[in-house]
Amino acid sequence: MDPLDTWDFSSPLMSLWINRFYVYLGFAFGISLWICFQIVIRKQLFIFKDKNSQKSVPKATGDLMKNGYISLQKKEVFVSGVKIFYGSQTGTAKGFATSLAEAVTSLDLPVAVINLKEYDPDDHLVEEVTSKNVCAFVVATYTDGRPTESAEWFCKWLEEASSDFRFGKTYLKGMRYAVFGLGNSAYASHFNKVGKNVDKWLWMLGAHRVVTRGEGDCDVAKSKHGSIEADFRAWKTKFLARLQTLQKGEKKPCDGNCKRGQCESSAEEEPFESTSEEESGTEDHQNLNSVVDVEDLGKIMNYVKKEKREKEQQEEKSSLVRNTVKNEASERRAMITPALREALTKQGYQLIGSHSGVKLCRWTKSMLRGRGGCYKHTFYGIESHRCMETTPSLACANKCVFCWRHHTNPVGTEWQWKMDQPEMILKEAIENHQNMIKQFKGVPGVKEERFEEGMMVKHCALSLVGEPIMYPEINRFLKLLHECKISSFLVTNAQFPVEIRNLKPVTQLYVSVDASTKDSLKKIDRPLFKDFWQRFLDSLKALAAKQQRTVYRLTLVKAWNVDELQAYAQLVSLGNPDFIEVKGVTYCGESSASSLTMANVPWHEEVIHFVCDLVDLIPDYEIACEHEHSNCLLIAHKRFKIDSEWWTWIDYNRFQELVQEYEDSGGSATFSAKDYVAKTPHWALFGARERGFDPKDTRHQRKNKSKHISGC
Repeated sequence: MDPLDTWDFSSPLMSLWINRFYVYLGFAFGISLWICFQIVIRKQLFIFKDKNSQKSVPKATGDLMKNGYISLQKKEVFVSGVKIFYGSQTGTAKGFATSLAEAVTSLDLPVAVINLKEYDPDDHLVEEVTSKNVCAFVVATYTDGRPTESAEWFCKWLEEASSDFRFGKTYLKGMRYAVFGLGNSAYASHFNKVGKNVDKWLWMLGAHRVVTRGEGDCDVAKSKHGSIEADFRAWKTKFLARLQTLQKGEKKPCDGNCKRGQCESSAEEEPFESTSEEESGTEDHQNLNSVVDVEDLGKIMNYVKKEKREKEQQEEKSSLVRNTVKNEASERRAMITPALREALTKQGYQLIGSHSGVKLCRWTKSMLRGRGGCYKHTFYGIESHRCMETTPSLACANKCVFCWRHHTNPVGTEWQWKMDQPEMILKEAIENHQNMIKQFKGVPGVKEERFEEGMMVKHCALSLVGEPIMYPEINRFLKLLHECKISSFLVTNAQFPVEIRNLKPVTQLYVSVDASTKDSLKKIDRPLFKDFWQRFLDSLKALAAKQQRTVYRLTLVKAWNVDELQAYAQLVSLGNPDFIEVKGVTYCGESSASSLTMANVPWHEEVIHFVCDLVDLIPDYEIACEHEHSNCLLIAHKRFKIDSEWWTWIDYNRFQELVQEYEDSGGSATFSAKDYVAKTPHWALFGARERGFDPKDTRHQRKNKSKHISGC
């Protein structure tokens, strides 16, 4: 009997035994699934616990779990501090540096403000490569695009180092920096030149720019944000935001919208921005011009159509931008910014509207108290206590070294600001002047009759500050003055010949002749116009064509322009003025904007010597009057010497009659300077014992004060 016959293959146990390998396989697969499931669950729990532990543990400690124990890891410092370097001439850059330092301090970062004059880049600049500091440079551009005196050595060193092979292109690699430049776009050829150069030279040495260079513009009409202060605030906001990002150790992430995978921050790696789109366009065209398969022609045609649509959309956007710019241009900015208003108000100006001002002259105060009048009283018979000193334009086209306003007023070569109406300017100028006169009521020494007269303005000196002839409505303003029976004394800096030719009659028209050669004029007046010398000559020629009284005003600056007698004589023959005022420069205190000192102020006897030498070269002129107190002499044309007597004074009532006849006739009833002359009193003549001081008044000498020789 076969043993296999005894097995019952139909029983369940036997089937299970025979298929045991399948059972084992099922168990193994199930266990494997269970293990995988447990691993996934545990991993999720670990991640969740890890997140909770990171929230509960302070970030500053940086505790990490490693190999079953906790180890403290020191927090990495990405920015150790900020160093702010400044190069300033007038103090604006220094003020900005201080303001930036205060803002950086609020971020709990150490900050140092450093004057570039006291910093040696040769020894210390390379230290910034490893210091983890961020260096900010606030630098101003000075005359002719040069750096300020305090930044001169730093810029010279940086320029030489950037082109010296011994330093190389990686000398400052690792240094992080930002630059804010201060300038004036009126000087278009070198606007913010120093800021641009510092930025370029640092980049050439391998330093990393952390934020786009800022450019502050003193020209409020062209400033991106309305003033240089607003330009700085906008840049400061960007700098602080970038600084916070750097503190976290982050870099600007690419938003995915930029072409070729380059984000905008990549522009910060280039010395000059705005290249990515051009490069992208070039690459796209190269791709189109390359050899392609027939199958790709459809794709290319779609691309061309897409590019055409994008171009049309871009043109629509551009037209919108152009229209916006035109609208903005029509809404011009005010000349007087809040910062300028504050500075001029501190100096005693009463500001009018958006571009005019009035101020009380010290000679007005003096004559109210019977202590003498100004040189115009001596030379021309002005009543100083009835004279209003004003200007319809605070802006000027020069930045003269002897500017008595220390260059707080704006500059420009054309009118580009919001304009106020002349009626409003004159009304408020008279009101403000009268209010300042009222303050002298009851002041000891003020004469009652002169106080009453002082409330009635009779003369207007358009010489306060700036360039009055720039005001587009200057002729309307002059007409309003004459309608109010106010005489007009207008001063121009000889840079606007067309405006001089178009000017209607004034009582007396002045041209400032501060130098007699092109080089010395550039040095002293620091004009904005590139063709300043031709404009100067054309202005003198335009003056010669005027029929009313004309004056050259020479300001003598010792060691600057007192040795150019022959050249001055040639200029006199060019403009043929009625009078020449020669005055020693007025020293108005130390100014960081000018290198002028008391050593540049000539003594009165030196002015007399200069005038005598000049008269010898111009035979048609003689010395007529003197005002010793103002350090000033008057040279007059001999046609004003009638019957051996000088007639340099003005018959103001007669002038008002003549100018009224001129207006009524529509300009056909012309008149000349000799039609409204008056006899000069003896005390005003050169050589008189009074030396130009009116004997009706009492000369006042300050106690314990040295005698003033500057005319201040």
